[in-house]
Amino acid sequence: MARPLRIEYPGAFYHVTSRGNEKKDIFRDTKDRHRFLRYLESATERYGASMHVYCLMSNHYHLLLETPKGNLSQIMRHINGAYTTYFNVRHQRAGHLFQGRYKAILVEFDEYAKELSRYIHLNPVRAGIVENPGKYPWSSYQYYVGHKKAPEWLVAGFILSYFSKKVSSARKTYREFVQIFIGPEYESPLQNVVASTILGSSDFVQKIKERYIDTEKVDRNLPALRELSTGITIERVNIEVESVFGNDAKLSRKVSLYVCHRYSGLKLKEIGNHFGIGESGVSEASRRVALRIGTDRRLRKKIQTIKNILEL
Repeated sequence: MARPLRIEYPGAFYHVTSRGNEKKDIFRDTKDRHRFLRYLESATERYGASMHVYCLMSNHYHLLLETPKGNLSQIMRHINGAYTTYFNVRHQRAGHLFQGRYKAILVEFDEYAKELSRYIHLNPVRAGIVENPGKYPWSSYQYYVGHKKAPEWLVAGFILSYFSKKVSSARKTYREFVQIFIGPEYESPLQNVVASTILGSSDFVQKIKERYIDTEKVDRNLPALRELSTGITIERVNIEVESVFGNDAKLSRKVSLYVCHRYSGLKLKEIGNHFGIGESGVSEASRRVALRIGTDRRLRKKIQTIKNILEL
């Protein structure tokens, strides 16, 4: 398994997942889950982690966390390492508990915090375990909507503040925000991850590349680094999009703009200049296409074809 590209800096946000080795369960009962939550708590106490969202499934977990000290690796060594030791002793086993390295996606939090929290909280619903996330006891959703008082180590207020300054209103609006996608298919926000490493706008991706990725020091054989180092031009995007959408010039333009915004790494100003719109217009047009992708399976399939051609 190729080593992942780790980007760490103070104040970074991540969506972290880790799965059981050979897809086996990492939580066998309530005691296991309570112990894991204790390690999340101790990670906030010892290493300064800020836990915003969590969901414990049977053979994997999801976290949305912040690292004020820029120490993700240290935090994850504590959580996965301590839990593995506990699990092996309690269940009289030896060896790896988790399947390889944990997966950590660096997130542009302001743009994706709400969507990722909804995606994580709906995991038990997508898996068919419950019909409503409020019925699942092993996620942070119960605290977001006020079913229970949140533990001190969970930072629920940060994301809730996006919905309202008043706590009761924020909880109500958040519940509606999540429940609107119970049932219908929608595009996972993780579909837009760049190089399996970064989730954010093209400006955010470019900033991360410029500030935190030193190509002279990082192993160039890392797949993620190779992808981040290889840009695609607007001209090539236009050609490939037109080859898939044919004579539908209006839709072709919208999709070209979306692909450029999401995957080219170009600045908003560059994209806007090419398409004759402003920077905010680029973001808004891309957002509208993303929303349409969530409900239009045919469009989603065609865009995936384009991504395959462009090797995105």
